[in-house]
Amino acid sequence: MLWALIFNAQIAAYSQLSIETCQEKARANYPLVKQYGLIEQSEHYSISNANKGYLPQLAIMAKATYQSDVTEIPIKIPFLTIPTMSKDQYQLVAELNQSIWDGGMIHAQKKSTRAATEVDKRKTEVDLYALNERVNQLFFGLLLLNEQLKQNELLQKELQTNLDRISSFKDNGVANDADLDAIKVEQLKTKQRKIDLLATQTAYKDMLAAMMGVEINDATVLQKPDIQKAEAKTQSNNRPELSLFAAQSNLYLSQKSAITSGNLPKLGFYVQGGYGKPGLNMLKDEFTTFYIGGFKLSWSLGGFYSMKNNFRKIDINQKMVDVQKETFLFNSKLKVSQQQNEMDKIKAILKEDNEIITLRNNIKKAAEVKVDNGILSVSDLIREINAENLSIQDKSLHEIQLLMAWYNLKYTLNN
Repeated sequence: MLWALIFNAQIAAYSQLSIETCQEKARANYPLVKQYGLIEQSEHYSISNANKGYLPQLAIMAKATYQSDVTEIPIKIPFLTIPTMSKDQYQLVAELNQSIWDGGMIHAQKKSTRAATEVDKRKTEVDLYALNERVNQLFFGLLLLNEQLKQNELLQKELQTNLDRISSFKDNGVANDADLDAIKVEQLKTKQRKIDLLATQTAYKDMLAAMMGVEINDATVLQKPDIQKAEAKTQSNNRPELSLFAAQSNLYLSQKSAITSGNLPKLGFYVQGGYGKPGLNMLKDEFTTFYIGGFKLSWSLGGFYSMKNNFRKIDINQKMVDVQKETFLFNSKLKVSQQQNEMDKIKAILKEDNEIITLRNNIKKAAEVKVDNGILSVSDLIREINAENLSIQDKSLHEIQLLMAWYNLKYTLNN
């Protein structure tokens, strides 16, 4: 018995979908989410390659040359033969270099890699965040269609009740076939409307299900958000675009560090071993082994020529990011103001909806009494029934519009 209750509770929970659940499922199902893993793998390989710069670097070189002249000692000593170098020379050398200090280049390279990775992640997050707006449109579209279908059922029952009433009037000779036909026409129109609503509902369900990667059937219930709880949240702007702008700024700072490091001196240790003719003794004209070891200090000053211009280019790129951020915040502020005004307008309209529905219901009931007394036509009664139905639909529409306006505001601010 307990297991059955737990199973039924799980089924009921799965058959209910909140808008937040739909957004999460759509995000998890979207192919672009796989890019996060690829970005992290690329970062791992790039940093691993940078770390290999700390390892000893081995180079092998070989050369064979022939030269038109060689160095000779310009003196002659009697009874002594001074050897001379051969014009053909051969050398095979292996050189091992170990960096002691690279001016911070490897550190700057890893810092730039991490900054570039963060930019790629934030761009992906911006693209994924756009899914929320698409989910919102489908979710609230389905909520509105559900409300319209409920009202359609109520209207059909209302029309059937009046059809039965008019049929009894006809049996008593008070009404005629034309009166019955008028109501039957409205019934057919209502059924046509239901067919149209069901077709649109199916299309919306299929699109939302495809985005989430789960099935949405007739047993699935969409949970209408609680507008009072939603409006209690803060109004701060937490859009992922702002994180992207910050990541881009950080990337440009890391590029400046890389330029500075590239212009600093480098210190390293090297060992060179070889085999050739001649070796280190230039006057020994035979193949021999040799080795050399020591320290090397190098400082390329050519980078200083373009250093200022490179910094200025980075500063321009940084200013462009600042302008983009300022523009984004400006547009967001305008959109927030527009959406808040839209919410205030819908709230004001909703306050009058209940009174309109009450008055329309009173008018319809009075029309039914008049029809019963034979002082009002069935066509006039149908008009009042449709007017009441339309006022109820308007209220449902305004309620969904208010929820959607709030979630549009929530999307604009990411709250």
